[in-house]
Amino acid sequence: MKLALLLCFFLLAVNARPKWHELEDYTFKKYVQDFQKNYSYKEFAGIAEIFNRNLKEIKKHNSDPSFTWKEGVNQFTDLSEDEFKQYLGLNKALLYRQKEQYTGPLYAYTPTAVPDMVDWREKGVVTPVKDQGRCGSCWTFGTAETIESFYALKHGTIMDFSEQQILDCTPNPNDCGGTGGCGGGTAQLAMDRIIAMGGIATEWTYPYTSYYGDAESCKFVGNMTSNPFAELASWTRLPVNNQDAVITALATLGPLIINVDAATWSRYETGIFNGCNQTSPDIDHVVELVGYGPDYWIVRNSWNTGWGEMGYIRLMKTAVAPCGIDHSPQDGDICNGGPTTVQVCGTCGVVYDVTYPVLK
Repeated sequence: MKLALLLCFFLLAVNARPKWHELEDYTFKKYVQDFQKNYSYKEFAGIAEIFNRNLKEIKKHNSDPSFTWKEGVNQFTDLSEDEFKQYLGLNKALLYRQKEQYTGPLYAYTPTAVPDMVDWREKGVVTPVKDQGRCGSCWTFGTAETIESFYALKHGTIMDFSEQQILDCTPNPNDCGGTGGCGGGTAQLAMDRIIAMGGIATEWTYPYTSYYGDAESCKFVGNMTSNPFAELASWTRLPVNNQDAVITALATLGPLIINVDAATWSRYETGIFNGCNQTSPDIDHVVELVGYGPDYWIVRNSWNTGWGEMGYIRLMKTAVAPCGIDHSPQDGDICNGGPTTVQVCGTCGVVYDVTYPVLK
């Protein structure tokens, strides 16, 4: 019943959302109605102030024709920057430790002729856009979604797999800059755990229940005929910051798991985005890369279809990937022995750390 109500809410929000060019006379009162928001009396004035400040910035951005994307109102327009962070969820410190310890397969990149455009949505191997809610579970969604795509490529059947199983059943053994669960993790940690558990359950046998921010105890019971699942043999990492390798793998293998800086994505509505801090990127989100065009990447997010281009964002793709330096790769000094800075390339870090699952 809860999932059905959430679906109805999201459909209402998508249909009610004004377009970027319809915001001239838009008000907080209308926003509350359109998005079915509910605040206490004490909260109302403070949240209205945050909304009006964000709306002012959105209008200012859209009035500048030099930008290649438009901003709009969505479920995040009433949030402060700190509140928005809970909708991310990559345990970056653990990501860097795992990169150092990785000894698994590496993608054997060979220069290959590829199409000018690729969109795996057109091939029927990408499930509908989902919503992680107020749980920092992007790392489970990016993982499950990409397994879904590779399962469809292998078996010809599209299936939804369980983010909740990953969330509930994946401990953070290194206690490295996060708590796991809704507190963040990595796709690599998720895939290792799926391998150790013997597979991943389907969404309908292990549904997502952490929308409001709480993980639960692990209920996965393994290989049962009543609990069909996909099995992973391993996972593969692409060469770091190699744009040509990412294009080739995306064109020839399927969708990919990427780690990005999404701190500036909250207001995105449409167009080709390049609004990340490219000089000092801060990797904080896990998503699925599903295609590319001549000057953009097609990225599937997990913030429902009311955000962006029906749940997707196009990131700018240039002939040479821009690079920056992440000056806080360890998230403080919790993880010792790692690098103090790392190079991150591609708009919002799109080609920095890229992996894909290998199914049995």
